[in-house]
Amino acid sequence: MAPDTVWMQRYTPWGGLWGSALVAAVPLVLLLVWLGVFRARAMRAALVALVMAVGLAVGVYGMPARMAGMAVLYGGAFGLFPIGWVVLHAMFLYRVSLETGGFDDLQRRLAGISADRRIQALLVAFCFGAFVEGLAGFGAPVAVTGALMIGLGFRPLEAAKLALIGNTAPVAFGSVGIPIVTLSRVTGLDELALSAMVGRQLPWVAMVVPFWLVGAQAGWRGLREVWPVCAVSGGTFAVLQFVVSNYHGPWLVDIVAGLGSLCVTLMWLRVWSPRRIEPVNGGRLREPAAPRLSTARAVLPWGCFAVLVAVTTLGPVRSVLDAFVSFEWTVPGLHERVVRVPPAVAEAHPEPAVYRLNLLSASGTAVGLAAVLSGWALGLGPRRLFRLYVETLLRVRASLATIAVMLALAFVTRYSGSDTTLGLALAASGPWFSFFSPLLGWLGVALTGSDTSSNVLFGHLQKVTAEQLGLSPVMMAAANSAGGVMGKMIDAQSIVVASVATGGRPDSPDVGRVLRAVFLHSVGLALLMAVVVWVQARWFPGVVPGS
Repeated sequence: MAPDTVWMQRYTPWGGLWGSALVAAVPLVLLLVWLGVFRARAMRAALVALVMAVGLAVGVYGMPARMAGMAVLYGGAFGLFPIGWVVLHAMFLYRVSLETGGFDDLQRRLAGISADRRIQALLVAFCFGAFVEGLAGFGAPVAVTGALMIGLGFRPLEAAKLALIGNTAPVAFGSVGIPIVTLSRVTGLDELALSAMVGRQLPWVAMVVPFWLVGAQAGWRGLREVWPVCAVSGGTFAVLQFVVSNYHGPWLVDIVAGLGSLCVTLMWLRVWSPRRIEPVNGGRLREPAAPRLSTARAVLPWGCFAVLVAVTTLGPVRSVLDAFVSFEWTVPGLHERVVRVPPAVAEAHPEPAVYRLNLLSASGTAVGLAAVLSGWALGLGPRRLFRLYVETLLRVRASLATIAVMLALAFVTRYSGSDTTLGLALAASGPWFSFFSPLLGWLGVALTGSDTSSNVLFGHLQKVTAEQLGLSPVMMAAANSAGGVMGKMIDAQSIVVASVATGGRPDSPDVGRVLRAVFLHSVGLALLMAVVVWVQARWFPGVVPGS
């Protein structure tokens, strides 16, 4: 293939739209079957799906083989940095906290608030996880909360499942609002209007997530005993999510809602407690021993992490860092060589393929610096810190490779156009499009691992389809982001991160077990989001900002 060859995507290469959609779904079905039915190792399942995706891209969609190969390399590199970079340093931070004894003290402090495992999961997976999502994203919330719950004594599979379910409601406003900002740029719709619209869709489900999380953990009986604290936590989060998204913008929604929900829940627990306590792992309740460290020292690693990530996301600081430590390369043979065409977009345009490397403003680097600084402050010398880092790297090396292969699969489907084929099939639902619109976002996140990427992939398609059907473009574009959050718990990146964060023990789950544990929860919450958007579009069109 000549270096300047331009290739135009085709979305119906096999028997029309529905036949092409069936073909496009083959790699995803293979991945799910190998993980869920054959219970194969994640790397093997991902390689099988990747080989099939490349074969379909070249043999069915007509993508030049060199372009498909460069898409594999591009996706693999993106999987290692920033995704794998975040996972590695989140695990390093956990190992530092464990080594210094901070986790032991944190466990005693949480037991002092409540020894109930349901309440501990709510505080960590939902409240604190939302705060971390608002700062970092890219897998950091699942890695951090999963590791925290393991340190608190949760079983690995339970910790992985709860970390993934808890990391749903905040995703649309994650990483300081990047998904909404990106959606605005892709669609040309007003940023504040999109923020407000998502803030009028997502809170209805955000109120349900704490109930869903506890129900998935402890069943109906366990939920009935702690429903008041679920209502307080979810209600506070939903109200703050609505207020900030509608009257400020998308940037601080998760940070304010997560911290606000955490603080209000802690205040509620000072005056209320469940009649029956469910201890972690069903163990006997013990009086908390005198803490070996102060509370400030116990939370130092996590506080340091929050401060560093918050500072590096500030506009002026980020600008300085971008100027000195930011690098980018166009992917040869792929950058602006793949052209997206109607009906996926309004007019044909080349797809960029630019690999960006920002060494200091990346959240993974901030997590690593937090681990080093807090470890040094808590008495770990340079040699011990270096040894811990090497041990952590060796522990997660196989999982980092799996993440790279999973992201390579996602990039091949993106640049070949097969994911757009699946999206067009959902968009062809006519009058039911308002119901399927959030499910299209769910599919996008499940494929790409990112609400931002899903908005890039399907945001303009949502707008164009809405205009053709006489629906609100703002509502349908926002539904892509709001529905996408439910796909976050089953995307390849997230389940691998959850498996890594809870690994290292004989009963630690593999990727297939984690996927099976959360798949139906993801589908159920996505359908709930679809009902919310359908009701709004059918009976409450005035809910759209400015209508």
